[in-house]
Amino acid sequence: MDATIQEKASLWLDARYDEDTRKAVQHLMDQDPKGLEDAFYTDLEFGTGGLRGVMGPGTNRMNIYTVSNATQGLANYIKAQGIEGRMAVAISYDCRKNSDVFARRAAEVLSANGIEVYLVNELRPTPVLSFAVRHYGCTAGIMITASHNPPEYNGYKVYWSDGAQIVPPHDKGIISEVRKVTGPEQVAQGHREEIIHPIGPELDTAYQDAIFEQCIHLDAVERQCEMPIVFTNLHGTAITHVPRFLQKMGFINIHSVSSQEVPDGNFPTVVSPNPEEREALTEALKLGQEVNAEIIIATDPDCDRVGIAVPNPDGELELLNGNQTATVLTYYLLDEHLKNDSLPDNAYVCSTIVTTELMDRIAEHYGVPCYVTLTGFKWIADVIRRKEGSETFVGGGEESYGFMIGDAVRDKDAVVTAGMLCEVAAFAKEQGKTFYEYMVDMYVKFGMYREALVSLVKKGKDGAAEIRAIMDGYRNNTPSVLAGSEVIEVRDYQTGLIRNLKTGATQPTGIPASNVIQFYLADGSKVTARPSGTEPKIKFYFSLKTELRGASDYAAAVEGLEKRIAELKEAFVNG
Repeated sequence: MDATIQEKASLWLDARYDEDTRKAVQHLMDQDPKGLEDAFYTDLEFGTGGLRGVMGPGTNRMNIYTVSNATQGLANYIKAQGIEGRMAVAISYDCRKNSDVFARRAAEVLSANGIEVYLVNELRPTPVLSFAVRHYGCTAGIMITASHNPPEYNGYKVYWSDGAQIVPPHDKGIISEVRKVTGPEQVAQGHREEIIHPIGPELDTAYQDAIFEQCIHLDAVERQCEMPIVFTNLHGTAITHVPRFLQKMGFINIHSVSSQEVPDGNFPTVVSPNPEEREALTEALKLGQEVNAEIIIATDPDCDRVGIAVPNPDGELELLNGNQTATVLTYYLLDEHLKNDSLPDNAYVCSTIVTTELMDRIAEHYGVPCYVTLTGFKWIADVIRRKEGSETFVGGGEESYGFMIGDAVRDKDAVVTAGMLCEVAAFAKEQGKTFYEYMVDMYVKFGMYREALVSLVKKGKDGAAEIRAIMDGYRNNTPSVLAGSEVIEVRDYQTGLIRNLKTGATQPTGIPASNVIQFYLADGSKVTARPSGTEPKIKFYFSLKTELRGASDYAAAVEGLEKRIAELKEAFVNG
């Protein structure tokens, strides 16, 4: 084993670390050389969104020491900003193991630095933290969560004063300060309990009132209030807000999956608490069939992502993907606001580079700009910050089951999204249609788009190297043909260039640098490769489109596009 790893590990055996940590490190040194390597071969990177990693002892793990170091770095950055008056940070946490411990530790470190803290008195969703930052006039915010990662993970997300996750220049500034903090002796001691303020139900009420303003057709909800809705908490934080919001809107026939109501970081009833995966909705689908549900809602542990299932024309409950829900919501928001004369003259929507281009087409139809950003809602929130006062944000989403409506919250929000998806179902029912039929009508009007995602898990040090090699291969050996179709354009967001393979001409992407590469094919297909920023995965996105003459063509169009997607998957992932 590398002597450097042994040396780093041995430092964790001294008195600066608690007894349990010292024992755990000694066990790795004596019994588990591979585990020791993974725990100490590098420092857990504080990236542009914060920390995320497996929990345990070590420099490459989530623990109270890596959390303390990160928080001290954040405190140093805040104090260096020359802020006049008080400095304050809002903190929330999800259901994961140690989330409350990490949140409390962060609060102690901040208070030891003279920074006020607003700390939730129990677990709350990510969107509530985003709202809290602005509600309490804070300088920053911290959310302890690893979203929908497996149970062994936890994370630490940092927000700035606008309630959005950090972007340049703050991200780089905070990262620089965090890297300077290398041990417990550099972390401020002696926390001040008097400046740690517990957050109670007053925040919940203010948040619910703010997102309630986004509702459009509460009259339809009132008439369809008995529409059966199934909700599953997937052991997360949504139980604190989603049922309450649906009731506030007027829905009265809500069925909650009882076996998944209780927050539990072990996620005992699912393989993964990810509403993108069908397995996670098994219990909800079963209950949905029993109660003849009009819509099924599932949220991830920190309640920023939402997945749904609705009855299809065959009466089966069909899961919709993130692109489908995002486009339905965009269509509904723009179409109904326009009909109600409530669409602002300066309205706009947002999507990301891996989201369906149907978002752009819908926005264009209504004469509304669709600003395309890098993946991640921090970039959508950055657009909101830059356009505040001159243009009005209506909604925005990305394919990974996230959507944001209005600007009270500056991150994806499964609470308001769940409510508005149920409102769409009620509105469609008023028209004698199902949610599914409303979606198909949208495809007839704007074109049929179909997307797919393949994720390859590559864990640990070797996995990270393999992902780098895959991306380097695409850049250094660009394919000229994929699944029988010529590659005509390559967009490399790392170099910031769009390259036409026919003419050799290049132009800038106009988007900040990111390790993403896209291939545009002659048949209109688009394929994207992107390493995940939060999980040990590389993701491949496939996007195709066609036109529909009528709703009766939908099934055949889906079959044809799915066949083509299968060909692209084989060529791109396995070829």
